[in-house]
Amino acid sequence: MIQGHATLEGTARYARRYPEFQQFFTKVHDLTASSLGIGSYLGEMNDETSRSYEESMVVALQGGINFIDTSLNYRHQLSERNIGTALERLLQAERIARDEFVVATKAGYLVSGAVSFGVVSKDEVVADSHSIAPRFLLDQMDRSRRNMGLSTIDIFYLHNPETQLDEVGEDEFYKRLEAAFAMLEEAVSDGKIRYYGTATWDGFRLAEGGLSLRRMEAIARSIAGDFHKFRFIQLPFNLAMPEAMQLRDQTDCSVLDHAVDLDISVVASASLLQSRLAAGLPEVLHGRLRGLATDAQRAIQFTRSTPGIDVALVGMSKVAHVAENLGVAKVPPVDLAEYLQLFRQ
Repeated sequence: MIQGHATLEGTARYARRYPEFQQFFTKVHDLTASSLGIGSYLGEMNDETSRSYEESMVVALQGGINFIDTSLNYRHQLSERNIGTALERLLQAERIARDEFVVATKAGYLVSGAVSFGVVSKDEVVADSHSIAPRFLLDQMDRSRRNMGLSTIDIFYLHNPETQLDEVGEDEFYKRLEAAFAMLEEAVSDGKIRYYGTATWDGFRLAEGGLSLRRMEAIARSIAGDFHKFRFIQLPFNLAMPEAMQLRDQTDCSVLDHAVDLDISVVASASLLQSRLAAGLPEVLHGRLRGLATDAQRAIQFTRSTPGIDVALVGMSKVAHVAENLGVAKVPPVDLAEYLQLFRQ
């Protein structure tokens, strides 16, 4: 197992190696992270795709991207294992240090062949596929640590917890969430993870009946006080899915507003909407999102310029994707006034 985790000093050291990337790196709590992260969701479950992902991870980490996102259920554990292989290569060659990069993974879905016997009961599973029972999550966490060869995972998400909310109702859901959060705080104390959070799809995209970030944060605070480690959420945000900024609650606040107020970092998934925003964007965006060569870069720039979003994730299964997407690194984010005008338009 590779010892250590991302640190304040290590991630800042990494960022200093790329002085040409002005305003590409951002502070997320006590870490310095690239505002573009590499994802590992899509792809065939074969050797060719695995080799391609490994090469992409190596190139990304050597090119200025130090934020990696994955999940145990991505490609049925293969994505985590590919990341582990790439990290081992880089670390053994001393091209990067463990304290310089951030790794986030997720658990919640029951993956065939990846659930230890007896760690979850039938009444803890909803939709025949999902659980946030503490024993199950701990089992999955340890499996992810082995898959990637990491003693400590920097960010551990509950994967689409709104699946539970849809099935068991609000009171039972938050009771289950409290038990999960209590276990995750213990996992932080044990050194298995550093931070935890929720990675959602629909959870924060509903005008009514979705997840309450404030209630979730209050639960974490009730368990561990002001120093709780519920400090990250992941949600989809892109040109076609602006709900995290657009939807307002009764206090006229968006989930991004609440996250800023609660000191919770936001990681945006689906920045290219599974490549659907990588081409064919309206011509008006070319003038608004200047200094960029491709529509993929423009879509990434829109998301990473959004106030309240810290990291924009993009799946990169090929080295060519990494090279193209890193084109945003030398272009500062759109300033706030211009962004808001673009958003309204």
